[in-house]
Parts: sequence; structure tokens; C-alpha cells
Amino acid sequence: MNPHLVDLHACMPQPWRNGGGRTRELLAWPQPQDWQLRVSVARIDRSGPFSAFPGIWRGFAVLHGHGVVLDLPGGARTLTPADAAIAFDGEAAPMCHLLDGPTEDLNLMVRRDAGHAALQRAEPGGTIDGMTRWRAVFAGSLTHLDIDDHTTTLGAGTLAWSAAHEPSCWRLHDGGPAWFLTLTD
Repeated sequence: MNPHLVDLHACMPQPWRNGGGRTRELLAWPQPQDWQLRVSVARIDRSGPFSAFPGIWRGFAVLHGHGVVLDLPGGARTLTPADAAIAFDGEAAPMCHLLDGPTEDLNLMVRRDAGHAALQRAEPGGTIDGMTRWRAVFAGSLTHLDIDDHTTTLGAGTLAWSAAHEPSCWRLHDGGPAWFLTLTD
């Protein structure tokens, strides 16, 4: 099985309406106008509120920069590139405070009625194993991904994804930082 590959650097940045940053949309699945799942990388240039997305589950990880503090309903959360990804309700629209300059962040947004989503840091040897509706790996740097008995090389900023509803094992061979993204029923 060969995954679909999307290169972050080939995605045109779109400015935010509030002028606080830019987003590069890597994937809106299954259709861009009627997506169930959306993966993007955002550059946050200045502190300000996130947009509200009612009915959406959001996964968020800091890729580059010193990090952010998000004012979430359960309290403020500080996130840096060394921290695990977090999840929150899209309608929360937290205030985002930059710690020391711009950041670049990985975002996974999933409609709540689409299934159970996860965004987590992938360590060498880590796997996505078994049946999923949709799965992906985002490579922050050169990474080798074993899919069953085939190795795929992912350059920095590459999203490898598949919507094949079949049991297979994706194993992060080496490299990183990288993130696993999944959607299950």
C-alpha cells in the first residue's frame, strides 16, 4: 500500500481574517468543501484568539518556535515543541499568547460525528496498527516510515496519509520529530 504524500512547502499559505497568522492546508478529507477531517500547519505571528469551530474536535501541537499559552476552559496550557499534542473543543476558541515570537503549529480538526480522532507524537518504533478509517504521519524532519514490509522516506514537512479501510501496520522506523494522526469509527 502506497500512502498519499502532501508536501507542506507546495501548499500556498492563506492569511487569517484577523491578520494574526497564515495557514497551509495539507488536506481536507474527503472533500474540500464538505470535510470531515482537516490537517493544516499554521504560523502564528501574533497573540490573539483562535477562531471558533462549533462541532469540531481539535488536536494541536507546536512544531517550531518557543511555544504558546492557550487559555482553555480548564485553565491555561503552555505548549512548546517538546510537549505532547493537546485536544480541545473547537468552539472553545482559546486566546493564544505567544511565548517569544512566532510559532508554527500542526492542527488536526475533525467533525465530532465523523469518529474518534487522535493526534500524538510519534517516536521511533511507534506504530499505528490495526483498522482505522483514516491514518497519517506528519514528518517534522527526514523520517523513514515502514508500512507493513515497505519503507517510505518522508522529507521534512511531508504528510503521508491513507483512507484505506484495511488492517496494516505503520511503524516509524527512524527520524522525527513526527506525529501520528488517526480517525477510527
